[in-house]
Amino acid sequence: MSVSSPSSFTKYLKVPFWAQILAGLVLGVLLGWLARSQDISWLITTLEKVGDTFIGLLKLAVAPLVFFAILVSITNLRKVNNAARLASRTLLWFMITSLIAVAIGLVIGLVTNPGAGTGLTAADGAKPEHTGSWIDFLTGIVPTDVITPFTELNVLQIVFMAAVAGIAALQLGEKAQPILNLSESILELLQKALWWVIRLAPLGTVGLIGKAIATYGWDLIGKYATFTADIYVGCALVMFVVYPTLLATVAKASPLQFFKGAWPAIQLAFVSRSSVGTMPLTQKVTERLGVPKEYASFAVPFGATTKMDGCAAIYPAIAAIFVAQIFDIQLGVGDYLLIAFVSVVGSAATAGLTGATVMLTLTLSTLGLPMEGVGLLLAIDPILDMMRTATNVAGQALVPVIVSAREGLLDRKAYDEAHASPIDEPEREKQASEPVPVAA
Repeated sequence: MSVSSPSSFTKYLKVPFWAQILAGLVLGVLLGWLARSQDISWLITTLEKVGDTFIGLLKLAVAPLVFFAILVSITNLRKVNNAARLASRTLLWFMITSLIAVAIGLVIGLVTNPGAGTGLTAADGAKPEHTGSWIDFLTGIVPTDVITPFTELNVLQIVFMAAVAGIAALQLGEKAQPILNLSESILELLQKALWWVIRLAPLGTVGLIGKAIATYGWDLIGKYATFTADIYVGCALVMFVVYPTLLATVAKASPLQFFKGAWPAIQLAFVSRSSVGTMPLTQKVTERLGVPKEYASFAVPFGATTKMDGCAAIYPAIAAIFVAQIFDIQLGVGDYLLIAFVSVVGSAATAGLTGATVMLTLTLSTLGLPMEGVGLLLAIDPILDMMRTATNVAGQALVPVIVSAREGLLDRKAYDEAHASPIDEPEREKQASEPVPVAA
């Protein structure tokens, strides 16, 4: 008995992570359908508790993880030649891919008219309790104290404090080394603990998907059929057409190899709906794709809090058109340009957390559209957020690969061999974490 139990667990660990997630997805759909069709209240409650517990465990480490990841990533840039150039190129490619994504969202929205024929009216909407505005966004960056951002999980303010601490540590030089050593140790501890949570993703998938099916069924999706399809098609075009094209033409790298390496992070993002919660895995697969560790430790945390092609580009573009059509408001060329501007500049407002309500309210308020439109989309948001977050994370892994390739830093051999999930082969974690030599 004592021998067979560890053996069974070992066999489970050898099952590919994507297969575990897929099995959880199928089981979640079946249990959700059963709970809804038979009105089994205890099963609905169980699915909800399992899903909420998984998300709660992910969020538990978010605040300290973001702080120490940003702090360490900034100080790690001192180990990389041309750090300022790498940082600026990373930001530039974030903006380029966001512009492409928002353009695709606008085209899809204009072609399909997602707000037409839904049967929804202005009366179906309700103003959200909290809305985003440019004043709130700009003034909200600077915290009033050092405790509240952590207790209220204000990721944007946590990023601000971490950036200030990181820059100050760079200015202090050797005097700050003990603090940096402690920060690196704490970061590794948090990542290890979060790695255990990530291993629970298949179980979390059962709860999250099951809860969605049991709560919403297919009726809700039917009302928002065009809008839902628009979001999924838009994200798919960005992820499976735009990104591979950029890889092949700009990075001169195989798109297939990229998805082989990045897929564990993308599928976890789809389930968890949290870019920050997926961040440790995103960084690991990015390093596995041949991106130098010193640069990846900056680019991935930076991207997890600012790089949101799904939540901050495709979604608000299509959602703005949807809301305008529901309320019978005509949008002009200037409005579409404003949407693009908000998507590129305001994407940090989403801050890598589950959902994109803040970004949507920021877009609607900039365009002068009714805030009641947010209420129309809240019910369908969890279903949309899965694909949006998967697109976010794919972009967060893509940009470091492109920049590394353009700067001659990408380990091509590691990239070409990037096919095994670090979850599938835990014994290779130590090898994968070894620093990749950085070219001059």
